[in-house]
Amino acid sequence: MSARLRVPAWLPPFVACLLLAAAPARPAPQRLDPTVILISLDGFRWDYFGRAPTPTLDRLMARGVHARWMVPAFPSLTFPNHYTIVTGLYPEHHGIVANSMEDPANGLRFEIHDTAAVRSSRWWGGEPLWVTAERQGVHAGTYFWPGSEAVIGGVRPSFTEVFDNHVPGQARVDGVLGWLALPRERRPRFVTMYFSNVDQAGHRFGPESPQVAEAVHAVDSLIGLLVTGLERRGLLDQVNIVVVSDHGMTSESPDRVIWVDDYVDPARLDIVSDGEELLAWPRGTDTAAIVRALARAPHLTVYPRDQVPARLHYRASPRIPAIVALADEGWDVRTRAEAEARSSFPHGGHGYDNALTSMRAIFIAAGPAFKQGYTAEPFQNIHVYDLLCAVLGLRPAPNDGSPDSTRALLR
Repeated sequence: MSARLRVPAWLPPFVACLLLAAAPARPAPQRLDPTVILISLDGFRWDYFGRAPTPTLDRLMARGVHARWMVPAFPSLTFPNHYTIVTGLYPEHHGIVANSMEDPANGLRFEIHDTAAVRSSRWWGGEPLWVTAERQGVHAGTYFWPGSEAVIGGVRPSFTEVFDNHVPGQARVDGVLGWLALPRERRPRFVTMYFSNVDQAGHRFGPESPQVAEAVHAVDSLIGLLVTGLERRGLLDQVNIVVVSDHGMTSESPDRVIWVDDYVDPARLDIVSDGEELLAWPRGTDTAAIVRALARAPHLTVYPRDQVPARLHYRASPRIPAIVALADEGWDVRTRAEAEARSSFPHGGHGYDNALTSMRAIFIAAGPAFKQGYTAEPFQNIHVYDLLCAVLGLRPAPNDGSPDSTRALLR
């Protein structure tokens, strides 16, 4: 019976039937074309499940698919991996080789907190999924994602929000639901969302902290708001929700620091990035001499760029400096001057060798395109781009992934 019409009990049955037949039916939810909401939970390590209740993520896994874990690209940092997920390219091919980097062609530097650099198209290579979609007539909306504020290949998403980590999670959910309520000709079919709660808690308090557990529960609740909103609109069974993380997290300590100063005069180096890895150019000294000097440091593995292990896919870009040094898990490599300039020391970090267990990420997907209750073997995040192109019916741009690696996830 329509909720808008109550039929008095005293009416004859045939009159009641006529009234019901004439009553307007509740409007059916508008059917959606293939749609993907890609959600990043920054720093959500693969084994955080069980730390706190995650009823929404558990529900998505039960009605969809998940990987035992997902392997990030090296370096296991935020910007390189977010951009790898949406381009299918290793950092050495898309050009975002670190959170802090330098382009030797022009001497310009990139920092993730430098708004002008982040919005400059010069840094972003490859073709992110929102550009692939827009070029093929599919609207895209990015409610935060590294790269989405820049014009890439002359294209911007139809809808985009400038990154502001102070925007409440509820507002982000409401914004995405508003986009999906637009008329068909304007509605985006590829949407991104980003939440940093877990990463921030991991850095500040360490991955084993109760604060990380609280953050895990918080982001699950935010996805729960999205799921509830889709359910109320009759859209949940029409939308493909894909939840990923960019990397994991491991414990760090000020007692586990490799001091560059003890092995090389920092004045001999142009240090582009330090922390879990050291990226540097030599100043006035050949690379081999610096490599030999740094190689004496315990807990540090040092390579000239052309000898970085092939499995890391970290040689091809000219933005990768001549010296690449990897700290052992849980160790940091820094100069004393840099450490003195810091207001605090992190209790958790990432950026290490992507083969480490602690760097593993998550992949969960549920919706009409995906199998139900399926657990996939681990795969690299370079394969996500091809997978989402298949779900959306798009022709993928050239990339390093393979559709065969994730085909088993699809119905």
